[in-house]
Amino acid sequence: MIRKENIALLLKHIKHHFKRTKSKYTGIKSVLLFPVIGLLSLLWVILRVAPKPSRLRYPCMRVAVPTAVTFLGYIIAIFTSLFSFRKARENLRKSRYSLAIILLLISIAGGTFLVLHTNKYAYAQVPIYKTRVLESNQPMGEAKGVFPGRVVWVHDPDATDETCDPFEQSDAWYLNSNNNQNVIDAMLDTAVMALSEQSTVADAWDSFFKYNNSDRGKGYVGYQSGEIIFIKINRTASYSYNYEDFSRTNYLTSETSPHVVLALLRHLVNEVGVSEEDIYIGDPLKHIYKLDYELWHGEFPDIHYLDNSRSDAGREAVEIGESIIHYSDRGAILRSSEDFSDASSGVPIYADTFYTIFEDCEYLINVPVLKGHKRAGATMFAKNHFGSHIRSGAQHLHMGLVVPDEYPNEKNARYGYGKYRVLVDLLGWELFREKSVIYLMDALWSAGYELAPPSKWLISPFNNDWSSSIFISQDPVAIESVGYDFLRTEYTEGTHGDSLTYPQLEGADDHLEQAADSINWPDGFIYDPEDDGTPIPSLGVHEHWNNSWNRQYSRNLGTGNGIELVSVPGEYIGGIDEDIVLLAKPTLLQNSPNPFNTSTSIRYNIPQTGEVTLTIYNISGQKSKTLVNETKTPGTYTANWDAILYNGAKAPNGVYIYRLTVNTEDKVFEDANKMLLIR
Repeated sequence: MIRKENIALLLKHIKHHFKRTKSKYTGIKSVLLFPVIGLLSLLWVILRVAPKPSRLRYPCMRVAVPTAVTFLGYIIAIFTSLFSFRKARENLRKSRYSLAIILLLISIAGGTFLVLHTNKYAYAQVPIYKTRVLESNQPMGEAKGVFPGRVVWVHDPDATDETCDPFEQSDAWYLNSNNNQNVIDAMLDTAVMALSEQSTVADAWDSFFKYNNSDRGKGYVGYQSGEIIFIKINRTASYSYNYEDFSRTNYLTSETSPHVVLALLRHLVNEVGVSEEDIYIGDPLKHIYKLDYELWHGEFPDIHYLDNSRSDAGREAVEIGESIIHYSDRGAILRSSEDFSDASSGVPIYADTFYTIFEDCEYLINVPVLKGHKRAGATMFAKNHFGSHIRSGAQHLHMGLVVPDEYPNEKNARYGYGKYRVLVDLLGWELFREKSVIYLMDALWSAGYELAPPSKWLISPFNNDWSSSIFISQDPVAIESVGYDFLRTEYTEGTHGDSLTYPQLEGADDHLEQAADSINWPDGFIYDPEDDGTPIPSLGVHEHWNNSWNRQYSRNLGTGNGIELVSVPGEYIGGIDEDIVLLAKPTLLQNSPNPFNTSTSIRYNIPQTGEVTLTIYNISGQKSKTLVNETKTPGTYTANWDAILYNGAKAPNGVYIYRLTVNTEDKVFEDANKMLLIR
């Protein structure tokens, strides 16, 4: 039987709890900041959306609406909790115990809501690791590659089976039935030719090897017979495997696609002419699965398939080498040796030894998966080398990441910018940096974090389908920057909830800023992984795209020497000719110079043959001059205007509009920009 005094005691306890809660969350952040931001967000939504409901799709509304809704819930919860608590006390005094308990539970529910929405994890339902606002098109660093800063993105939804259910082992993402090898082969063909602007796969690879050798001081020479190539893959979850036959026991985790690797092997052996005996493949810290081996070995039986510890079933055990990386923190930040006793004998904690394959190979091809990461925010090329050293694990490196202990355990959190990042050392270490002939990123089955299954991407052009993409570049910083822009755009609370928003970690791109330009290094800090007194140079170029719709970088816009993203949608795959830069659609770039006083140049890209018209209009809409009116084949063009009108007179000062129209067999594209003439 429920007694009156017991309920009174419970009320007293709850009252005391709310006092403690108020004490715990007092201060500007919880008492003032949330209500102020919530009220402003509510007013902003009302003022902006009421006149034009379509504004709900705007990016600012994706932040403001959740905050406004949460604020409304906050206000409702306050009044509900207080009202219910008062009524519970009244009914208790009248001995209406059942109703008092119900009202009391309602009050507790309202109070719980208040607690959850005034702590640091729940403002506007955005996690504490919400990233800073990243500036667009502010390139930093020195672009690398035959075409500096170029990153090629090839997307074809036909590469993967849309109906795949990665949570069913019989329908796992890595099965042959869920991957169209012919399409994947064509994607890689297209990617290497677009990156090099060569008309054959063989010529494309020849240009990659020549650039790499020239950059290393070996001369402008291509691949030479007998030179060893090591393909470093990602096998995060292969610590869990069937010991008898190497079959997977963890079938969910997204890892390097075996089908992307097969396409790469076909390039190297069939197009470049590399002997199978000169190719090694594996993740030195882990193992090669049965399906991988059967897929690759069936076509290429003489390739060396590396394993962490076994030399049976066609595998070869890796051997410990002598090359040492000296992490630039020199022990000040990374974990202590007391925590990790498996360090190499005589090697300090701030250093790692690597396997002989990294010493023996002449060229390295790093093939990670584009994924989020619980500790680093994102995992790509640099993070993939956490599996290259000889220790049994990589815990000793975690302090060099953003959240060393995995979010939300923030004991050692290192949010923000200008902090030591071990990923810079791994990208910049001479052994890795010089031998990396190409950076190939598998994004067929991307995931929200390192051990997660693939997730369908919701942003355009994926539209609730698998990411089905391949990225390739000769610039490691540029390709990671592009990959990060995709991850931070896709994995938001608005698309995947707060369980997959790790790319939003504040500082997830800190290592890219530092890898690009030493001005971003911590004060007084020097990255010198060789420990020879020579700081690492700029490793590449970093910037963020202009927006998530156009996805243009400074070289696309003609505004800087940063990244150039060449995107190749499915309908163009396999159709590359010489001297072509494929883009998703025709692109009209800003004229240069602007403003101008005598003449100016206008650049535009055409991805498909069509009738092209480029016309100048004055601000009143009257035609001033037609610069182009002819059929153009795919390519990049420049048109010059000397500020002369149709009648030969000089154009007067003022604002002018230049409009590009491209009429192909199946579509018409139009775009326009403004320019200013000042004589």
